[in-house]
Amino acid sequence: MLARFRPAVSASAAALRATANIRQLRTTAAARSDAIFIHRDTPENNPSIPFEFDAKNRDEAQRIMAKYPPQYKKAAMIPLLHLAQKQNGWTSISVMNYIAKFLEVPPMRVYEVATFYTMFNRSPVGKYFLQVCTTTPCQLCGSSKIVEAIEKHLGIKVGETTSDKLFTLVEVECAGACINAPVISVNDDYFEDLTPETTVKLLDDLKAGNPVKRGPVSGRNNCEPSGGQTTLTTPPPGPGFMVRDDL
Repeated sequence: MLARFRPAVSASAAALRATANIRQLRTTAAARSDAIFIHRDTPENNPSIPFEFDAKNRDEAQRIMAKYPPQYKKAAMIPLLHLAQKQNGWTSISVMNYIAKFLEVPPMRVYEVATFYTMFNRSPVGKYFLQVCTTTPCQLCGSSKIVEAIEKHLGIKVGETTSDKLFTLVEVECAGACINAPVISVNDDYFEDLTPETTVKLLDDLKAGNPVKRGPVSGRNNCEPSGGQTTLTTPPPGPGFMVRDDL
């Protein structure tokens, strides 16, 4: 009998109650990559601009190719692209087309590789390509201050090139030198244990053409403890250490 006196539930209220039991999904905004995955002809990047290996790199390319069986020579694509980028300064459409012809593969096979790996620069970069590691270990050691010092000293932001075409600045993921953080890769060389002050000095030396020393700038030789050794402080024992005399 009491059921007859229960107030009717409206359809909208029932629908609201049903949706309340559905798990809500939340997503973050999609982050845009600064990598280039498409090609548009420009005056500085189009197939009509010739490229081929010079005599020195042609010999080096043949040495690279000799490491692979003839039927698998396309496996040399990455080292050949890297060699071509070192000669050209960046990986243009002409570079990719040349490597495709060199390896006798469809150009699309080279495009796939060049757009997948961030080590291949699809747009022109400065003479000194500054790659600042900003992953967690470097962040904890002050890599954000390194980025700020470079931006302030050179007057550019991440992803930009100086007007004199000397420096291009980018952020990269782990450089694999965490124990010597923070670290900058300048072209193929690592500079480690940096501070804002030593970073500015490095930039000034590069700009002036002065010789620079690769590796730690803090006085360390490699990645030994900065305060000195704490283990292996005595000469190692010689052969036969702790071996029975009768053996």
